[in-house]
Amino acid sequence: MSTTINYTDEPVEAKVILDFLPPPEELAFREEGVKVTIALSKKSVEFFKSEASKHHTQYQRMIRKLIDTYVDAHAEPGTPRAKPATRKRA
Repeated sequence: MSTTINYTDEPVEAKVILDFLPPPEELAFREEGVKVTIALSKKSVEFFKSEASKHHTQYQRMIRKLIDTYVDAHAEPGTPRAKPATRKRA
């Protein structure tokens, strides 16, 4: 599996990546939570538990983030959770 790497003297095309990190106030801000009771399908809960364990997080947090993302995408402008429709950067 040892292959020779052939380097070339081609010009490097570099491009500037705009700041994609959220500002510190977004990182520190925590929204007020409201406790609710909801019945989910066993299939959905098992899926989120499985994915949460793969990513070392809590399944409730993943479900909450999913719902918040949906609200952000579909909220009417001017409502408290409405944000500009921007794509998340990886």
